[in-house]
This record gives sequence, C-alpha cells and structure tokens, in this order.
Amino acid sequence: MRVGAGRAKAGAQPNQSLIDGITVLQALATSTEPVGCRELARRVDLETTRVNRLLKTLTYLGIARQTSDRKYGPGSGMTVLAAQSLFASGLLRRALPALEGLRRFGHTVAMGVLWRDNVSYLFHAPPNMPETDALGRIGLYPATRGGIGMALLAALDDLEVEETYASHDIPGYADLPTLLTALNEVRAQGYVRLRVKDEREQHTVAITIGKPVYAAIGLSGWIPTAAMPEMLDALHEAARKIGESGDVRGVQLDLADPALDYRVAV
Repeated sequence: MRVGAGRAKAGAQPNQSLIDGITVLQALATSTEPVGCRELARRVDLETTRVNRLLKTLTYLGIARQTSDRKYGPGSGMTVLAAQSLFASGLLRRALPALEGLRRFGHTVAMGVLWRDNVSYLFHAPPNMPETDALGRIGLYPATRGGIGMALLAALDDLEVEETYASHDIPGYADLPTLLTALNEVRAQGYVRLRVKDEREQHTVAITIGKPVYAAIGLSGWIPTAAMPEMLDALHEAARKIGESGDVRGVQLDLADPALDYRVAV
C-alpha cells in the first residue's frame, strides 16, 4: 500500500518523491529474495515506471543490486547503512545488558521499534537462545498482533493511528474504533498485557522506552496475573537503564580516529 505524506507534523514539509523512494527501499529490504520491478510496484502500490526509476537510482548508489535475471535485491550500501546506523545510535549496545537481565524469568525477551503499521524486532530471544542469535532474527510483524506493537501504537495520538490504518484491514481487529478502544485501555493502565497463545495461556507484557517513545520491550510466556507486579517492576527497571544509558553519550570518536578508518580495518 502506498503511504502518502499524511498529516504534516509541526515544521514538516513532506517530500513525496523522498517518501516513495524510502517506501521502495523498505520493501526491498524486507524481501526475502530478489524481486522484479512489477512485483515490487504492486507491493507498494506505485506506478511501475516510477518504481523502475527509483530502483535504478538505488542501484546506482549501491543500495540496491540487480541480478542476472533483472530482479533486484539489497546491495552492499544497504548493509553499510544498517551497520552505520546501529553503530551511531548505540541502542542495541546500550540495551543488551538490560535485556539479558530480563532473561532470568525464563520467558521470551524482546525489544522492537515501530515502522508504520509493523514492528521490527531488534532483539527477540526465546529461553536458552544465545544472545547473538536473538539479534534481528525476525522480520516485520503486524503491530496490532503483538504486545510491543500495541505499546508503541498507544504512544501515538488517535489521528496518527487513523492515518496509519486508513483504508486497509487491521490484523486482529474488526475496525478502527475497536483498535482505538484497545489502545485507550493500554494508555490508561500504562502497559500492555496481551494474550498471544490461547492453548497455553501465554501473554506478552510490554512497556515503552523513552520520552518521546522510541522503542518498547516486553516479556512473553506464562505470566499469571499474580506475577504481573514483579514482571512490570523488572521491565520498568530495564527501561530506565536503557533510557539513562542513552542520556549519557559514550566516547565520541573523531573522524580521524583509527576506529573509523577503513584503511586499518580488519
């Protein structure tokens, strides 16, 4: 579905060409295999000729690459952008100690960020999974289907939610008013408790991080009502640690620092 500029936020002057380019870039990034121009245009609801021009531009920049059968996939430039942004933000580096501390409960531990109507899980670790395997192992997941997504959606105002879900189905909800009612309940209680597996009585409990909100963390497993105070205390403590570590800037590297010099990189 094409995503338009929508309601301009304070001071914003949306550029539709840039929006379309990022839409194509994101669709390419989440494709599990090379995809043709027509198919990609169908996925993002844009004209084929426009998508073709955008793909050729991304290929020229090295962000996309064209295969021998004229399909497109992520290029090395996309990997570089991902690595650079993770390094610069420091979010994962700051969050990992706190997330590891939550694993003592024996539940799945996760951290995610919102992208339009989906959640991207930066960390998703079932019990006993090595920390390194938990990084970026899950693709985009519908925000309304999970506790982390609902926590992040509740941080938006109703108009933003309406624009996000305008003119298309809402996974798990019959209509927009039903979703807005659920989000108001989340806002009122300050956290999400979402049943995720009926047959095993499993729930996800999630809260947001930051003011303004930029991510959410959660625990998922058999979490009875009696265990909620302990789970919430642990989540709030983890969120506090992640947030506080983000307020303190680490060692800043000069552009001439060897750590940033590709000539001495391994």
